[in-house]
Amino acid sequence: MKAVLPLDDAAADLATAGGKGASLARLTRAGLPVPAGFHITTAAYRAFVSAFRDELPHAEDPRALFAAHDLPAGLAAEIRRAYEALGDDVPVAVRSSATAEDLPDMSFAGQQDTYLNVRGDALLDAVRRCWASLWNPRAIAYRDQHGVPHDDVALAVVVQELVDADAAGVMFTANPISGARDETVVNASWGLGEAVVGGQVTPDTVVVSGGAVTREQVSDKTVMTVRTPDGTRERPVPEELRRAAVLDAAQAVELAAIGARIQSLYGTPMDVEWARRDGRFAIVQARPITGLKPQVEEWNDSLKGEYLWTGGNLGEAIPDVMTPLTWSFVRLFIHEAMSASALPGFDLVGNIGGRFYMNLSVIHSIAGALGMGGRLSAVEQVFGKLPPGLAVPMVPVSRWEIIKRVLPMAIGIRRRVRTNLKGMRAFLATSQRRCEELRATIAATGSGPELAELWEREIRAHLVTSCRMLEAAGRQGGATLVWTRDRLRKMMGEVDAEAMLTGVNTDGELASLGPVMGLSRLARGEITRDEFARAYGHRGPHEFEVSIPRPGEDDAWIDAQLAGLRDLRAGTEALLARQRKAREEAWARFAGRYPRQEARMRARVQRWNAVVRDREATRSENMRAFWVLRAFAVRAGELSGRGDEVFFLSLDELLALLRGESSALERVPVRRATYERYAALPLYPALIVGHFDPVRWAADPARRADVYDARGTAVPVSDTVKGFPGAPGIVEGVARVISGPEEGDRLKPGEILVTTLTNVGWTPMFPRAAAVVTDMGAPLSHASIVARELGIPAVVGTGNATMRLRDGDRIRVDGERGTVELLA
Repeated sequence: MKAVLPLDDAAADLATAGGKGASLARLTRAGLPVPAGFHITTAAYRAFVSAFRDELPHAEDPRALFAAHDLPAGLAAEIRRAYEALGDDVPVAVRSSATAEDLPDMSFAGQQDTYLNVRGDALLDAVRRCWASLWNPRAIAYRDQHGVPHDDVALAVVVQELVDADAAGVMFTANPISGARDETVVNASWGLGEAVVGGQVTPDTVVVSGGAVTREQVSDKTVMTVRTPDGTRERPVPEELRRAAVLDAAQAVELAAIGARIQSLYGTPMDVEWARRDGRFAIVQARPITGLKPQVEEWNDSLKGEYLWTGGNLGEAIPDVMTPLTWSFVRLFIHEAMSASALPGFDLVGNIGGRFYMNLSVIHSIAGALGMGGRLSAVEQVFGKLPPGLAVPMVPVSRWEIIKRVLPMAIGIRRRVRTNLKGMRAFLATSQRRCEELRATIAATGSGPELAELWEREIRAHLVTSCRMLEAAGRQGGATLVWTRDRLRKMMGEVDAEAMLTGVNTDGELASLGPVMGLSRLARGEITRDEFARAYGHRGPHEFEVSIPRPGEDDAWIDAQLAGLRDLRAGTEALLARQRKAREEAWARFAGRYPRQEARMRARVQRWNAVVRDREATRSENMRAFWVLRAFAVRAGELSGRGDEVFFLSLDELLALLRGESSALERVPVRRATYERYAALPLYPALIVGHFDPVRWAADPARRADVYDARGTAVPVSDTVKGFPGAPGIVEGVARVISGPEEGDRLKPGEILVTTLTNVGWTPMFPRAAAVVTDMGAPLSHASIVARELGIPAVVGTGNATMRLRDGDRIRVDGERGTVELLA
């Protein structure tokens, strides 16, 4: 390795010329305006310290060892020749350039020394002092902090002509505060750049975006660094320049264009030191910006208009921030399973900050146009109640236009549902076996194109079928579900009505209770682990999110559930037996009061139970199909060699990747950063009206978890906790506020479960709970159905339970009236 290299030498890499030197060499070769100079390589440093290298780590003052040794005569002569080639007595900057410097994750900026306005014979001493600065206390501490071994570091030196700058500063090719990649931020002050870099002056700040200055702040610049005969000094800025702009708009745009060239060269946002002399710019240093906020996308369908969005119902089943691949699958699911509720031209569902929301404005607008406004109570049964005073914004379409768009679609859906209902029993009978076959076929697939073909030929078809069966089951008996419950409540009161409606599990397993009943059988040794995993392993708290393993893939999940439910054998069966007795007693009272109506009402309730079972069964099999989708995604990651990156592609992009087109992978880092950004935020409000910024909302200390209204409408926060009667009964106990099912072990037997929402993944907790209280939910939600079957008092859809109740509070839950009272 040579001791001295020209500034643009291709051999000037990190190991030879250090981070700063390698960067300047790269910039020079690219034709950027870099002052002339040369490198004194790490080989020169190592040759110089070889005589005392072993003493350095133990020396009380390592720098004294450098001062005590002269440069070898040959090396000194080579440095002098390179200096003289720059011109006659040229003033230079002598800059340290370490091999652990200006890296993407660690800058090491300012840890070693720089000497300005060096001339003639002073150069050799400045080089020696630069080398010694590798061992100053600041640099040693920094390396220790970042785990960089001292033996691994060597120091090169960059010698460059000193630009006698009239102005200088720092330029960031991305906004270092906001992370915005479309903004270049320029700091500028008078004189040399040391006052700016050293923080002695508040510089002007100019923001350039789209080829124009978009913001400018001119500061009072009191100090400037200037050349003197013996070095540099800090001097006061002349009065007429203190408040004058250093750069005009044209100069700022010209400098930003140079920055864009540098960023394009490196492929990453850059921190650039610049200087200006007589209107010409020079680049004296460039390194990647460290600590820059990752680039992110915006996933926010609330920006599409002033609509009312709800996280209720299906949002309870999809509680996670979704990866892009999951969102692709969910949109396909919605298209096939919920098209009956859509209004062509308007989105029924949306992705707000990565979370799933449904557009209630669409549903209310359709109901109003069809003269069904009086039936919106049925919507409440599914999505929950709206707070008093919250006006629903309607979609901006006339009534006749809505009718014209909806009626043809509704007729077609009705035909499709009728057809699909005929095949539902056969589908339910064969779905588990078919899903197991598909997962086995996926695992045996040997190439990307083969897997893409399997998707087109078989996987997609099964997913579509499962979605359409869920739609058919959900559309049957809609009026039966609402009418039967309301009628019974009027005839018998809340407690008896809810007791009479239980027993869904009697004539066949209720899918929502499947996991907890399966765990009971596993605990008794009636089934094996493998049988449990095959039957129930597709159900869990994150069953839509394909990037998360299913319980059936995770033995530890089964162990944790069994450990947390040691009383399961007695607890669950005792609860079901108790509820069976309550049901029989309620029917006896009904028969005594309405003897001629018993047979007809039993038939209606039997129909009610059958509809609930069908809905739950088809939903369960739809989730089994999502396990197939996860197997497809995991295998795609294996065959493409991209692992979990595939979860950050859309379905179309993933299929293209399997066929050899990989360009979409460039977007993975941004999408991963976006996902992580949203996933770090609290659960968003259950109801959102208008434009909603999840990040800004999360930063607001006065944020509400129940409702957000961008119109500024102040819906008062209720001082009471009141919701739907989910399941009757009165219980007093300790509230255990739990944010997610992973905290389930915090719920002790006899405590009251208080949470934002529940889905089937929470079911194993229910037998331990004395009662259940949720922010979100409705009478037909998961919490209500399961709590009712187990006879556990429940109040759902309160909107504010987790806002008003604290962990450890003693509360009274009245599941008949739908109230929760805080006890003294």
